[in-house]
Amino acid sequence: MNLSKPKINALLALALFTFAFLSVEFRFDINVGLLAGAERVVLAQGFILGASVIGFIGYAPLLGLAQRKGQPQAAVSAAVPIAILGLTQIQSPTGSLVLEILGCVAFFGLGLLGAAAHHAFSLAFQDDPKLATGAGAAYAAGILMQFAINLLNCGGIAELIVLGIATIAISALSVVPQKAAESSSRAINPFVEPSHALAKQACWSIALIMILACLFSTLDNVVTLSNAHGTIAVQTWPRLFLAASGLAAGIIFDLAERRYMGLIMLGIAVLSTISILAVEAGADPNLGLIVFYLSSGFFVTFFTATFTQLAPRMHAPALWAGMGRAANNMCAFTTSGISLTLVTSGNVALIMIGALVLLVAACVAFVAAGLFRLPQTKQEREHQQLAEEALAAPSIEEQRQAFIGDHGLTPREVDVLVAVTQDERPLKQVAEELGISMRMVQRHLSSIYQKTDTQTRAGLTKAFPSA
Repeated sequence: MNLSKPKINALLALALFTFAFLSVEFRFDINVGLLAGAERVVLAQGFILGASVIGFIGYAPLLGLAQRKGQPQAAVSAAVPIAILGLTQIQSPTGSLVLEILGCVAFFGLGLLGAAAHHAFSLAFQDDPKLATGAGAAYAAGILMQFAINLLNCGGIAELIVLGIATIAISALSVVPQKAAESSSRAINPFVEPSHALAKQACWSIALIMILACLFSTLDNVVTLSNAHGTIAVQTWPRLFLAASGLAAGIIFDLAERRYMGLIMLGIAVLSTISILAVEAGADPNLGLIVFYLSSGFFVTFFTATFTQLAPRMHAPALWAGMGRAANNMCAFTTSGISLTLVTSGNVALIMIGALVLLVAACVAFVAAGLFRLPQTKQEREHQQLAEEALAAPSIEEQRQAFIGDHGLTPREVDVLVAVTQDERPLKQVAEELGISMRMVQRHLSSIYQKTDTQTRAGLTKAFPSA
C-alpha cells in the first residue's frame, strides 16, 4: 500500500474513531447496567446509536455551511466540545435518565466526527486498489487500541483524558480543505454509470446494510445482554478475533480489485445465519460469540469499503462516505426493541425463521445493488475506455469536412483535392475526369498547397484524412 501523508492521516482518523466509538459505547453499557439494570442496556444502546446517525447525516449540511463561510474545518471542530461534554458526564453518571440524555449528546458528537473521518478516508483512498485493506486495517487498529485500554483497566479520569485526546485527534486528522472537497466532486470517471444508476445502487446498498445489520443485531443483543449479566466479557479475548477478521476482510476483499467482495460478504452472511441458528439450538455460546466477532469484522469492513468507494461519485460525498456506518447504527436503533423482545422471550422457532427470512432478503438486496455483477478488471476498463474514445472520435468524413473548412477551400479546389489524393494517377487524367484544362488543375493545386501549407502532392495526401 502506497501510504502518502493524507492516507496516513485518514487511516489514523478512522482508527481513532473506531476506538473512541466502541470504548464510549462499552463504558456507556456498563454504566447503564449499573444504574438501570441489564435489561435496559440494549434499549439505551439503541438511543445512543440513533443519536450517532443524526451526527453522521448532519455532517454534510454542516460542512456545506462551513464551506460557504470559508471555514470548512469548523464543521468537524464543532463536534469536539459536544463529544467531550457527553464523555465527561458518562464518566460520572448521576442518574439513568441523565446518563442516557448525555450519552446521546456524546454520540451525536461522535457521529459528526465519524462522518468527517469517513469523508477524509474516502478522499484519500479514492481509486486506491487497497481501499478495503485500508478500511480493515483502520478498524483492526481501533479494536486493538480498545483492547489495550481494557487490559490496562484504564477507567475514570484517565479513560476520559484518553478519549478526549482521541476526539481532538480525529478532528485534527479529518479536516478536509475546501479545495480537496471540491476536487473530489469533480474527480469522477466519465465512464462510470449514469447518476440514476448510482442512486439506485446507493439506495439498495443502504437496504442491504440494514438487512445484514438486522442479522447481526439479534446475536449482538445476546452478547450485550450476557455481558451486562457478567456471563461473557466482550472486552477481552474475543475482541482479537474481531480485529483479525477486519484486517483479513480488507485483504480478501481487495483480491482481484474487489471483484468478489459481494460474493464473499454473502458467504459471511450465510455463516452468521448459521451461527444464530446454532446458538438458538443450544450450541456453546462462546462458539457463537467467536463466529459473531469473525463475521462482524467482515461486515464492518464491507460497509466501510462499499460506501467510501461509492461516495466520490455521488453529488454529496461527505454524506455518503459514512452512510454504511449510519445505516448500520440506524438498524440497531430501530430494531433493538424488537430484537431484545425476541431474545428475552426465548421463542427459538421465531428467531430461526426471522434469521432465514433476513438471509433471503439480503440475497435480493445483493442482486438489486449490483454486488453480484462482477466489476471490471483494470484491463477490461482500459478496453472499454478505448472503445468509448473510438466511438466518440469524429468519422473520416467529419475530419475531411473539418480540413476543408479550416483551410477555406473552394468547391472546385475540393474536387481537385479529392482527385489528386485518391491515388497517384497523372494530373492530365485528373483534368480529363474533371472536364477542365491541365493548366486549371495546376492552378487549383498551387492554391491548395498555399492554403494547406504543403508543398508536394505526397505531403497533401498525408495531410488530408484518407478514407
